[in-house]
Amino acid sequence: MSTAWIIASGKGGVGKSTVTACVGLAMAREGRRVCIIDGDVGLRDQDALLGLENNIVFDLLDVAEGHCRLEQALICLPDEARLSLLPASQFARAKELKPGAFRRILARLKRLFDVVLIDCPAGIERSLRGLLNEEINACVLICTPDDICIRNAERTAGVLESKGMPRPRVVVNRLDDTLIREGEMYSAATVAATLDLELLGEILDDPFVYRATLTHQSPMNIKCDAQAAFKRIAFRMMDIPGVDPLPGYGTRKLSWFRRLFQPTLKEVKRIDR
Repeated sequence: MSTAWIIASGKGGVGKSTVTACVGLAMAREGRRVCIIDGDVGLRDQDALLGLENNIVFDLLDVAEGHCRLEQALICLPDEARLSLLPASQFARAKELKPGAFRRILARLKRLFDVVLIDCPAGIERSLRGLLNEEINACVLICTPDDICIRNAERTAGVLESKGMPRPRVVVNRLDDTLIREGEMYSAATVAATLDLELLGEILDDPFVYRATLTHQSPMNIKCDAQAAFKRIAFRMMDIPGVDPLPGYGTRKLSWFRRLFQPTLKEVKRIDR
């Protein structure tokens, strides 16, 4: 049975699009037929993250307005035929995408693919609300461990539930193991408890993700902590048994070797204005 996932965030810049792209690729490599919908009408990121920016002819709005068939707008990854992208229009406004048209497109995609991942625009405005419909089966919130993002995520979770969406699960991104141990950063478990949401995954602030972006590579092609985290999240979303437990960054006891060579933190002083 096909599953459609909303991937949302309360604010921009938390890594939502990167998580969506990497989780989609991990699912495809496990044999699932996956479609990523770039729902950020007026902007778009997924084509660049997946290396498909030069392959776009038609987009989501073209399909919605009947200018092309759905199959004409879908783009397959050259090296992973099980993963397809339905790109967003870069020169349109969110209100141009009619909710009814999007619901019909999503229903058709669920008949063609095992998993549909909808990369939503950040925030809670019309651009997000227009994507919410009864075809969606599950929701994920991407959040970073800071008070502003947690507050925005709480508001977004409330909007999703008010629109009849399933209660979201949370992925906490850009964690720092040392900062959590020193009490200077919330742990992923603390963020989930504050939001009163199930913790789906936790991702370290891994420099390999930034380096991969600079070189137009997918982090899924680089063996690193973030790659392992994306796989864990994908496996949990697919309900694959025997998934490794959540790492609990900053909350588990270090080995004596790591304690001995753990880097020291510089003191952060308040700037007087």
